[in-house]
Amino acid sequence: MNFRFSLFIGYRYWRTRKANAFASFITLFAVSGIFLGVAALIIVSSVMNGLEGQLKERILGAVPQLTLVNEAGFSDWQQQTQSLTAQSQIHGLAPTVTTQAMVQSSQNISAVQVYGVFPEFEQNLSAIIANTYSSAFEQLTPGSYNIVLGSELARKLSINIGDKVRLLSGDGVVYSPLGPVPSQRKFTVAGVFEMGSQVDSALAYIHYKDARRLMRLKPSEINELRVYLADPFSAPQMGESLVAEFKQQDITITTRDWRDDFGHLFAAVKMEKNMMSLMLSLIVAVAAFNIVSALVMMVIDKTTDVAVLKTQGLTTKAVMNIFIVQGSLNAVIGLALGTLAGVTVTLNLNMILNVLGISVLGSGQMLPVAISVPQIAIIVVGTLAMTLIATIYPALTAARVQPATALRYE
Repeated sequence: MNFRFSLFIGYRYWRTRKANAFASFITLFAVSGIFLGVAALIIVSSVMNGLEGQLKERILGAVPQLTLVNEAGFSDWQQQTQSLTAQSQIHGLAPTVTTQAMVQSSQNISAVQVYGVFPEFEQNLSAIIANTYSSAFEQLTPGSYNIVLGSELARKLSINIGDKVRLLSGDGVVYSPLGPVPSQRKFTVAGVFEMGSQVDSALAYIHYKDARRLMRLKPSEINELRVYLADPFSAPQMGESLVAEFKQQDITITTRDWRDDFGHLFAAVKMEKNMMSLMLSLIVAVAAFNIVSALVMMVIDKTTDVAVLKTQGLTTKAVMNIFIVQGSLNAVIGLALGTLAGVTVTLNLNMILNVLGISVLGSGQMLPVAISVPQIAIIVVGTLAMTLIATIYPALTAARVQPATALRYE
């Protein structure tokens, strides 16, 4: 009953015209600050989520997410991994081999990471091979010595499909009287892929057996398995799990994952995302604590009313609830409007930018956007929590009003 009464009085105080115009301005400023802060936080967080998701798709869809290495070789990898492919976290496995090399054309030379693959095993797993399989990767047959390059790498080397390039591998070096001689062979450019990320300038694909010959290894032997995961960010945990499972089969393996080459990039994106969220959260916090000023002025304005209510038997807790309700109503309005505006703008962000003639990523490119419902829920709950904390001090001030002192000169 006390809370319903406090809710009623708090609502009446909130909707009545403020006698102090400055208090009204402070209240409006606080509500506007919460509105803008929440909207900006939702928009920026959604764009950062989209950028992170795009990086995950374009980079981690091209490089090995998790690699299982068995120095002794897998005797029958399909049989040995049959139980693994049944797991929901694993999309599939395929033999792979990796070497760092130099690729040389008649115009230029560049460092490249070369992946040897069996296209028939990877066409339903790899984002690159799935997109370009029919035109390029089907030409990667053993002994053909064909190569598929990233678009940026092909541009840097000034080569087209059908041109010859020379691969010089750091693996398979032989020592001669003249010194170490790298393994090298000419390859024909069979195709070009484009992922729209930095992997376009650093990756090349050849057939698994051609890669093993380039590295002066047995073409039929399989020492590495490339694992495709539902969530590449779970690679460290999955690696530990797979090591344990193979150990049960008396097979000793080691693992490496995408963090070795691209961990720093995703760590930088995560740090930037966290810092942006922190900065915008501070805006919301400042706006929420502006409610303190408005409520303190309201408490001073309503001191006589509070004293009368206390003489009629209103408890200290009920008095506190009156001003907590009043402050919370201001926050709820700003929060509701900010959430609605943030989600609406986020869903139509690219259209709004096009209408304004703003191109953030360059002509014809759209900003990636990914709304996260749990993230929005955290923003809403966090804003409400900050608002409730901000109302405690004014509410305590009102609860400490002494009726005898406040009504002495009335």
